[in-house]
Amino acid sequence: MPSPLWLALSLPHLPLQAFVATLPVVQREQPVALLHAHRVLAANAAAAALGIEPGAKRATALALAPQLTTSQPDALRERAVLHTVAHVALAFTPMVVLQEQGGAQGVLLELRASLRYFGGVAALLKQLHAALAPLGLAVQAASAPTPQGAWLLAQWRAGLALGPHSQQLDALRTLLDAVPTTLLGQGGEHAQALQAMGLTTLGGLRAQPREGLARRFGPALLLQIDRARGEQPDPRQAFVPAAVFETKLELHERADDAEQLLHGAAVLLQRLVAWARAQQARIARFTLRLRHEQRHRQTEQVNEFTDLPIALALASDDVAHLQGLLRERLQRLALPAPTLELHLHCRELEHRAAPSGELFPTQASQREGLARLLERLQARLGPEQVQRLVLVQDHRPERGTVLLPVQPGVNTPAAHVPAALLQAPQHDPLPLHRPVWLLHPAQALHERQTVPLFEGRPLQVLAGPERIETGWWDGDMALRDYYIAQTHAGALVWVYRDRLPGPPGPASQPGPEGSGWYLHGRFG
Repeated sequence: MPSPLWLALSLPHLPLQAFVATLPVVQREQPVALLHAHRVLAANAAAAALGIEPGAKRATALALAPQLTTSQPDALRERAVLHTVAHVALAFTPMVVLQEQGGAQGVLLELRASLRYFGGVAALLKQLHAALAPLGLAVQAASAPTPQGAWLLAQWRAGLALGPHSQQLDALRTLLDAVPTTLLGQGGEHAQALQAMGLTTLGGLRAQPREGLARRFGPALLLQIDRARGEQPDPRQAFVPAAVFETKLELHERADDAEQLLHGAAVLLQRLVAWARAQQARIARFTLRLRHEQRHRQTEQVNEFTDLPIALALASDDVAHLQGLLRERLQRLALPAPTLELHLHCRELEHRAAPSGELFPTQASQREGLARLLERLQARLGPEQVQRLVLVQDHRPERGTVLLPVQPGVNTPAAHVPAALLQAPQHDPLPLHRPVWLLHPAQALHERQTVPLFEGRPLQVLAGPERIETGWWDGDMALRDYYIAQTHAGALVWVYRDRLPGPPGPASQPGPEGSGWYLHGRFG
């Protein structure tokens, strides 16, 4: 049986990069630093170029870079990004483990079962790197037969252990002897004592009597070394994505327009798509909630939160498409007050096979294009403004259809027809020889010797009558004989004649005296 192959992804700059990701693109290139206890904890390249280093005082950093953007470490923000990395990793293997040890954070992946599917270690790493690239994180990677061994190598010499030699346990043990003791989770607590004893590497530490080391530093330190070398079992608990997606982002600056909101929303959508792909699913519906600054509210009636629900006609995991829908909604949204925080919520996923690539357009791809067009129209105009014709079981032509808003994801045309429209008696399917274009109301016609006239000339009746006797249950009785007729220009029209004298129905205008003929439709 082949030995396991663990890949460790270390995120050495996670606290800083998790904050930088929330900034606008232009501001990311400016000096940025994290502060803790009025000292610099981490700084980006632009700040380092100005002489700002970890450990510098806040006043010193601001003197060197007055435009310095600062923030405090945020454990929730960092954990949200770490979970996103784990979600991305779950698209490559079901065995993903969160690794948080000694202040370092990262993710472990067991790859042995996935290598054949992805075409080997090199091909898998290339695809994994491409999937992580949109997150904008610096990632150090290393592989080894043990999870702890891979983790130590990733922190020590990223990339060194990606070759075939690291897949053998003997080669791993040789490499581990040169790893600094400061990288051990427990070793960091005793770093000063270990340095004073001259024990700077794992090899030097292993050469000491185990009993003495266990008494002085505790058994946990030796257990880590044994697990890294594969001499003790190292059980790990697999990471399981949440059933409901919830994430939030505190904006560094108040957002007053759609473009500022879109930048923050793009970060959250990246997390959402990674979560959906981790479950081999696509997003059917999600909600973006905006939390506003209360002291800037214009009236007491304005809510603190604004919810923007986005429903998709076809489930998707395309970040660009989701951003496009959100852009349409945000651009027509009037903010009641500046926005301080964004929340993204999703509980509706669609589990089905991903669409395959197509050389030529098919009916499926055309339907998808139409669905995306409807989504964009709804996002731009509003859900109630995009409507469709729905057939209703009523033989009266003016009542045979009803306009209803398009419902994304609803396949049954009459699923949302009001109940009152469905209480009419059921009939056979509606005739197919009726015109699509109806006049509302029907146009009254003159007649000459019982022949209807159109534009002063008699119509030639070609087919009919089609008799309609219906509407007795709702007080709008229709007693008509319909005919297909031809005009002098050759056009086909649909006319009817009232069978009983009396006032015309709501679908028609009063006709000339003595005439019961009406023009009700035109054929295309």
